[in-house]
Amino acid sequence: MSLQVFKFGGASVKNQEGFKNVCDIIKKYKQDQLVVVVSATGKTTNQLEEVVKNKFSKDIDAKMLLKAIQDKHVHIVQELGFSEEHPIYQEIHEHFVEAEWVVEEQRESPYDYTYDQIVSVGELVSSRILHNLLMRMGVDAVWADARGLIRTDETYREGRIQWDVTNYQVEKELAVYLSQNKVIVTQGFIGSTGENNTCTLGREGSDYTAAIISSALNTDAMTIWKDVPGILTADPSVFENVSKLDRLSYTEAIEMTYYGAKVIHPKTIQPLKLKNIPLYVKSFIHPAGEGSVIAGEFDVEYPPIVVLESNQVLLHFSSRDLSFIAEHHLARLFDLFEKYRIKVNMMRNTAISFSICTGDDSKKIEAMLAELHGEYTVFMDRNLELITVRHYIESMLPKLLEGKIVVMEERITKTIQLVVKEAPAIVYKVKKDNE
Repeated sequence: MSLQVFKFGGASVKNQEGFKNVCDIIKKYKQDQLVVVVSATGKTTNQLEEVVKNKFSKDIDAKMLLKAIQDKHVHIVQELGFSEEHPIYQEIHEHFVEAEWVVEEQRESPYDYTYDQIVSVGELVSSRILHNLLMRMGVDAVWADARGLIRTDETYREGRIQWDVTNYQVEKELAVYLSQNKVIVTQGFIGSTGENNTCTLGREGSDYTAAIISSALNTDAMTIWKDVPGILTADPSVFENVSKLDRLSYTEAIEMTYYGAKVIHPKTIQPLKLKNIPLYVKSFIHPAGEGSVIAGEFDVEYPPIVVLESNQVLLHFSSRDLSFIAEHHLARLFDLFEKYRIKVNMMRNTAISFSICTGDDSKKIEAMLAELHGEYTVFMDRNLELITVRHYIESMLPKLLEGKIVVMEERITKTIQLVVKEAPAIVYKVKKDNE
């Protein structure tokens, strides 16, 4: 018997067939001690973000949007065949009522705080559905509230883990269920502050939740179940001729996620590496496949690995009197990057300017620039892509950059990063004989 943590993302539970498939996978491992971390159903987080946005903008009735999301989940439960008297309906209703209270609240709470109280409903409801379906399928399962497990600070939308409290709470709350061989179903993406306010861990943070629990319990393995056969050398929806990586070291996985590889949340690897817990990435579509494993530190000849980050912006800062960009300028800028949680994907400094490439989150950028008003001249270059190639081969670059203009480039050992934009189309005018 092994102790494992499984994480299922939104794509795996987007409808009733998905929930049934996830339960079938779990049943095959019910002889193990198992903690299951589940995300919100497909696209639900995006829809809940629209609820938050419209609570503040009042462009659309936020309560109406929230009700549509509730109806979607009730429809899934109905299609799964739960009778009208089943308690699952009341459980779903209670979670959405809590979100509705936040939507209706007249007191003006900070945006990020409100975001976390509303958006967290997605994971709570999907985990309720999965738990009830497992029980109906004969699996001895228990539902656990991740907010009683994961303790964070009050950095809403990107909570920082309070490790001592979290480790204690995970062990204390889950040990009895594991000793009874119950399958534990909990939520990804969410935790709570010391004041018992819900705090999320950042978008796609369910992987991180699973790693936190794996580390606290010192599990034998962790598995992320995806809609791809494993970790691939590039996004198959964008690039051709991608291949599966059977095995990666922790270091290589950390590098990939740092540069934006979407298959795993960037914070996932470190807690596992510290406890030497292997991470498997497998397909919920073909669960019998071997997938990929991240473990250990070993020398492997990796093929080129391409990571594409779209919706990027270059921010160019220069002092208003064109004086040198000195250390105190950089300290000021990086304090603001930390304050507004702006991730620097690439940077370059010259004598009189400093440039960064970051995701084009207009809300964060506008707030930072408002605080910087009058201190610097700032130029923005939008609609860019960041291409990172690990273990690049020079001969592959011309094909990769076809139809692109390179705006900024950086090369370090094993890695090249290129900020690019689409090359403008060239229109040739054919001159007529009589012109």
